[in-house]
Amino acid sequence: MLTIFLHTYHPSPIIFSLGYFQFYWYGFFISLSIVIGIIIGEKLAKKYKIEQQRIFDLAIYIIIFGLLGARIYHILMELNYYIQHPLDVFKFWQGGLAIHGAIIGGIIAGYFYSKKYKMSFWLNADIIAVSLALGQAIGRWGNYFNQELFGFPTNLPWGIPIDSFNRLFSPYKNFEYFHPAFLYESILNFLNFLFLLFLHKKKIANNHLVGRQAKTKILSDGNIFLIYILNYSLIRFVMEFIRSDETALIFGFRFPQILSALLFIFIVILLKIRIRK
Repeated sequence: MLTIFLHTYHPSPIIFSLGYFQFYWYGFFISLSIVIGIIIGEKLAKKYKIEQQRIFDLAIYIIIFGLLGARIYHILMELNYYIQHPLDVFKFWQGGLAIHGAIIGGIIAGYFYSKKYKMSFWLNADIIAVSLALGQAIGRWGNYFNQELFGFPTNLPWGIPIDSFNRLFSPYKNFEYFHPAFLYESILNFLNFLFLLFLHKKKIANNHLVGRQAKTKILSDGNIFLIYILNYSLIRFVMEFIRSDETALIFGFRFPQILSALLFIFIVILLKIRIRK
C-alpha cells in the first residue's frame, strides 16, 4: 500500500489555503514532532522522578535554540544562494533545517538551562535524545511533501515522482522517479528511537533494582545521548551515499559525511573513556 502511494502520488508542500494564509506540510510535521517529543520527554522525566514542568520548560528552550541553530547551519552551508536571495533566509517553511545545527543549538540551550536550575545536564540530554530521534523520524516526512532531499534515480516500485520544477538544477533532471531518501532515513531514525527507548527502560529498571550508584557503566548518565549521536552519525554517513542534493565535497566525500565520520570517531573514543572511568 505504501509502495503504491509513494510511486503514484505527487506531493504538494501546501495542505490547504485560507485566504492569504497557506498551511504547509513541512510546518505540520515539525510541529507534530515537537508535540510528540515533549510528551515522550515528560513521560521519561516522570520515570526518573524529575519534575515534568522542568522538562517542558527545557524542551521549549531547546526547541527555540535548536530551530535557530538548524536554520543558521543550513544558511551557512548554502551561503552563496542566500547572498543572492536574502529574503529567503526567513522562508523556513520551505525547508532548510540542518540537524547538526539543531543539535549544537539544543546542546547549548540544554547546558545553560541545566546549570541554571542545578539539574543533571547529562541525564537531561539522555531524555531529550529519545525525543529528538523520534522527531527526526516524523520530521523527514516534511521533506517528502516539499519534494526535497530525494535520492538518485531508480526504477524500483517505491521510487517517488519529483516534479520537473524541483529537478531543474539536478544533474538527473531528465528522470522522473527517485529513491525516497526521506523514507529510508525516517525508518532508520525510528529504529534509533526504539533502541534508545530500550536503553532507557533497561536503565530505569536497573536504577529501581540496585540504586543509581550501582548501575552499569554503559548506562551512566549521558551515554544514551552519546549513543544517539553515534547512531545518527552512522545513519547520516550512509544516507549521504544516496542523497542527490548538492553540497560541498572534500576529497570526494560530501561535507555532512566528513562531519558524521569525525563525530562517530569522537563519540566512540569518548564512550570508551567514560566507560573506563
